Amino acid sequence: MINLFEYKNKEEFPEHHFDDLEVFLDDIWAKREKSIYYFDEEDNRVEQQRFIQFLHKTNTLKSNKYVGVIHFKGKTINLLPKIFYQGKDPQKHEVNAINKHVLWWLSYCRKLKFPNYLSSLNSEKADFFEILIYLFSKYTRELLNSSIYQKYNEVKAELSFVKGRIDFNAYLRDNLSKARNHKISCEFDAFDMDNDFNRGVKFVTKLLLSVNSSESTNPSKRFLRDILFILDDVKDVNVSSDKMKRMSFNPMFSSFETIRDYCVLFLDNSVSFNYKNDLKLFAFLLPMEYVFEDFIFGFIDKEIDSVKAKSQNTSTYLTNENTFLLKPDLYLEFDDRRIIADTKYKIAYTDDNDPKKGISQTDLYQMLAYAVRFKINEIVLYYPNMLIKSEVGSSEINITDEFAKDEKIQIRAYQLPIINRALFKKDYQHKETLEEEFEAVRAVLMDTIKDSLIVH
Repeated sequence: MINLFEYKNKEEFPEHHFDDLEVFLDDIWAKREKSIYYFDEEDNRVEQQRFIQFLHKTNTLKSNKYVGVIHFKGKTINLLPKIFYQGKDPQKHEVNAINKHVLWWLSYCRKLKFPNYLSSLNSEKADFFEILIYLFSKYTRELLNSSIYQKYNEVKAELSFVKGRIDFNAYLRDNLSKARNHKISCEFDAFDMDNDFNRGVKFVTKLLLSVNSSESTNPSKRFLRDILFILDDVKDVNVSSDKMKRMSFNPMFSSFETIRDYCVLFLDNSVSFNYKNDLKLFAFLLPMEYVFEDFIFGFIDKEIDSVKAKSQNTSTYLTNENTFLLKPDLYLEFDDRRIIADTKYKIAYTDDNDPKKGISQTDLYQMLAYAVRFKINEIVLYYPNMLIKSEVGSSEINITDEFAKDEKIQIRAYQLPIINRALFKKDYQHKETLEEEFEAVRAVLMDTIKDSLIVH
């Protein structure tokens, strides 16, 4: 197993597979969904993959801004967030703790609709993809054992009795004219389990079974086989992510929405195919800076009722000619005040002797442009905290706009507590659910965000 932290450590990779891995990742990059949420305009213009840096002189790999996992020719490459880097290769329980954090963040995401079923997580799993398969297979098998999704489908069939409506045109053309008048062409609605949703579930299940661990004792593999057994009468067809996204359910079948969301998650972010006709390969990769932004928005939207949050207001430009579009991450309304909040997925080093107070000059220029064009004099910057540094810092910078009658612009920066350090202890007693694991972090994060919106 190879563990790479964003822009941090380098690791050797077998020379005879080095170029093949690069070709594989280039293919994934070309086939990925070009999402406006998770890939910026520059990424979408570049044809060469940006997941990993390949240092050919030393046959080493270095991670870029993506997190997730790559399975390639018997090797597992974990791409991990830089805020967890401690200068050494993490142990298995530490990788598991990191994966739990990523799953917890994703559970709040809005743009990447992440399934809300995160209970009964096996603490021994250290592979992010295996965790997702386990959660999907366990929930889906449990639900299908108690309820099968069925819907009415229009069926055209020749029957020996009348059912539904007689298709007279077909009966005259195909039956009566051919001395087959004993067969009646009918159209009727059948309450059937062979529908688009179940076909999508079966397709994703077979996809996951092909890349899952070969261990016979693996519970995920057993759950996936049970799902295929239950859906044996459903046709084997490929179902696209877009088709799954369009599926809606009446309240009676609302529990199936979680299965749909898992299927979309895998189909949007996974690549699995026969490579050189003999190997099954897989990659699940997300750009961490957008995950952090989406997590903070989702957290505020779900957990803090007193704040009305909107994401990426894109109606304002920097110039009068409507060029240089301004896109603040969050637009907040709090106590009759309007506040712009911007997430910065960066390592923020706070130093009392630093006159810039940990805020980069480019960030400050960007926030000043937001304040002027949106006519908002309160800006909040949110940075993540780090595993190796227990203190959570905050700072404030005040600017006087002399062109606007000495209007005061206040820019506040906060490191948000999004890490549960207890999970990294080897003797930690794991809780049943992710919600329980992060309950204390959730409470502190809520208090910190509320505090960041108050003028001190």
